[in-house]
Amino acid sequence: MSTKSRLFHERRGMFYHGAALLYGVGGYLLGLAGLFSGSPWVNLGAVLLLGHAMTICAYMIHECGHNTVFRSNRHNAWLGRFLNWVCGTSYGTFEDIRYKHFRHHMDNDDSVWFMCDEFLQRHPRLVELIKLLEWFYIPAHDMIMHFITVFTAFIIPQRRDQMLRNVMVLVIRGGIWFAVLFTYPKAALLYLVSYMIMMHILRFKDGVQHDYDGNPTLFEEDPPSRYGGRPTEQAHTFSNPESLRYDWPNYFTLCFGFHNAHHKRPTVPWYDLPAYHRKQFGDDPAGVIPFSVQLRMYHRYRVQRVTHSGGELDALPTPWEAEYLERARAGKIYGGNAVSFLNSF
Repeated sequence: MSTKSRLFHERRGMFYHGAALLYGVGGYLLGLAGLFSGSPWVNLGAVLLLGHAMTICAYMIHECGHNTVFRSNRHNAWLGRFLNWVCGTSYGTFEDIRYKHFRHHMDNDDSVWFMCDEFLQRHPRLVELIKLLEWFYIPAHDMIMHFITVFTAFIIPQRRDQMLRNVMVLVIRGGIWFAVLFTYPKAALLYLVSYMIMMHILRFKDGVQHDYDGNPTLFEEDPPSRYGGRPTEQAHTFSNPESLRYDWPNYFTLCFGFHNAHHKRPTVPWYDLPAYHRKQFGDDPAGVIPFSVQLRMYHRYRVQRVTHSGGELDALPTPWEAEYLERARAGKIYGGNAVSFLNSF
C-alpha cells in the first residue's frame, strides 16, 4: 500500500474521494475563470459548473465531518476547513458545522439556535418579500440563513469569541467580491447565481429527509429527546435518491439521497451508500421518495414552503413517520426550506 493510499480512510477512497475533490476544486477554479469570459455560452457553462462544483465541495465537507475521507481526524478537519472557504461558509468554523451535525445524529432532531419559522411569524412583510423572490426561484429563505452565517459572531452570543476571525473573513471575502464587482461586475453577479444554484441543490436534498422541524437546543448540553433519540431515528428519516436502479446518477450529490443508510451507519463513505442501502433496506421503490415526485413538489410548493401554508395541503394533518413517507411519495408535502448541514446554528 502506497503512502498516499494509507492517508485515506480506505484504499478505494483515494479514487472516489480524489475524483470528487478534483472535480469540486478544479470545477471551482475553472468556473470562476469562466465567469470573466466575454462569451455568454462560456459564462453559462461556468455558472453551472461553479454551482455544482461548490455543491460537491459542500458534500465533501459533510464527508470530512464524519471522518470518512482520511484516517486521521486532523486531516479530515484540515480538508473541511479548506472546503469551507470554497463553499463561502468560512465566516464560522468547520468545527461548528461538525458539532451541529453530530447533534443532529445523536439527538435524532434538528438541534438549532435560530428558529427561522418563529422569526418569519414576527416579520410578515419580510415573508411577503421572500415569497415573491421564491416565486422567481431566488432562494431568499436560505439567504436569511446565509446572512447569519456571514455575521455569525455578531449575531450569535455563544460565538462572540470568533469575532476576530469573522471580521477577517469578512474583509478578505468581501474585499475580493467588491473588487471584482467594481472591475468586472458581470463576473461578480454571475458568482451569486452560481451560489444560488448550490443553495437550491442542497435544500432540495435536505428538505424532505426528516419529518421534524427545528428544536432550539443547540447550546444545551443534555436536552430531553422529543422523539426517543437514536432508537426511533430511522422512523423519522427518509431517502430521496436520484435513482435506485443505477448508482451513477446519485454521484451528482455524492449519494446524499440515501439518507436512511447514512443515518444507519454515518461512517459509510458516500460511494458505498447505494450498496449499503440495498443491503439494509432492500431495493423496493416504495421505500424512497421518487426523484420526479420531489421535483414536482419543489416547483409546485416553492411559495407555500416558506410558511408551510397557503395551499391545498393546509387541511391535511401534519404527517409523521410512515405517513410522511406515504404523503411524500404522493407529492403531498410542502417540504422544508432553509435546511442545510452547512448551517451551523
